[in-house]
Amino acid sequence: MPGAGKSTIANGLKSKNFEIINMGDAVREEAKKLNLEPTGQNLGKLMLELREKNGLGAVAELICDKIKNSVSNVLIIDGIRSNEEIQVLRKIGTVKLLSIHASTDTRYSFLSDRGRSDDPQNREHFNERDIREIGVGISTPIALADESISNNNLTIDELIETAYKIIQGWQK
Repeated sequence: MPGAGKSTIANGLKSKNFEIINMGDAVREEAKKLNLEPTGQNLGKLMLELREKNGLGAVAELICDKIKNSVSNVLIIDGIRSNEEIQVLRKIGTVKLLSIHASTDTRYSFLSDRGRSDDPQNREHFNERDIREIGVGISTPIALADESISNNNLTIDELIETAYKIIQGWQK
């Protein structure tokens, strides 16, 4: 779910020489092409329109060229939202899912502190975003994840190190 710590892990793994592809960035790039302000409402609406027009795997389709052009053996894809996106990615390579869990209060706090243009400005917007995410199918990848991390009481370093150890185990 938004604010659980996915991007924190991804950013931390950059320093460990992993290549990161962020699916939210792909939507933000599409918004820029369409001259849309990158607000939470605009990006959420665009994400839904892309899925309605191009199928539930549409956002994953946006990153396929980046994946195919990568020279890295392991890519970290930040922000998978549906089983259909997973299926798109499985056509390109092996997919392992790591879900990050955090309580509603923890996630709201993280998002409030982050300060990105699409972060919710209040609890009402936060709840609307959660409902939208659940509506596009985020519950399925969370439920089907190969591994999960609970991020309610971890430091950033502990969170990143836990994810790193899981990924190392997958590489063996």
